[in-house]
Amino acid sequence: MPLDPAVLRRAAGHLRRADPVLAGIIRSVGPCRLRVDRCGGPFGALVESIIYQQITGRAAATIHQRLCALFENRRPRAADLLGASDEALRQAGLSRQKIAALRDLAQKVTSGLPLGYVARLPDEEVIEALTSVKGIGRWTVEMFLIFRLGRLDVLPVDDYGVRKAMQRAYRKRKLPKADWMTRVAEPWRPYRSVASWYLWRSVDGGA
Repeated sequence: MPLDPAVLRRAAGHLRRADPVLAGIIRSVGPCRLRVDRCGGPFGALVESIIYQQITGRAAATIHQRLCALFENRRPRAADLLGASDEALRQAGLSRQKIAALRDLAQKVTSGLPLGYVARLPDEEVIEALTSVKGIGRWTVEMFLIFRLGRLDVLPVDDYGVRKAMQRAYRKRKLPKADWMTRVAEPWRPYRSVASWYLWRSVDGGA
């Protein structure tokens, strides 16, 4: 579902005033259409985030579809993943590392990790809580914050698309480092997620 258009217009206006380079990107891309996916609950969203790590979106979508097919074409629950055999999960296309990550997430949720409560915490506390799960790093949680929770002020400095877009927009010879990106993005607060969306769009039309 799209975020509130009035909020997105306000964010775009702030970003245009804050940074002339970003203003040019916004003029080129047009209105922000950042969407969040609130279907399937936070557990399902994290399962998808793990699947999507380090592979193309098309390949990840195919694997996720195969995984759901194992459980009567619905998103798997924690008990489903704990009960499935490694062989069945491998046949769905999951690597050994991703199987371990999904099982660890399922085990922690079964043991009491309160995803509903975690989702109400400040951004950095969400990151701290969820990176305790094997195979979930900061980038994965940042995508969860933006595209699941609709948090507006997340800057994923490890994301290749954002780095590439900033390299091109600011005419850097090399991919920028996190500290430089953070300094440049400081005036974008409190709408760095919206700025990231525009940067993604400026590179490949994604997001």
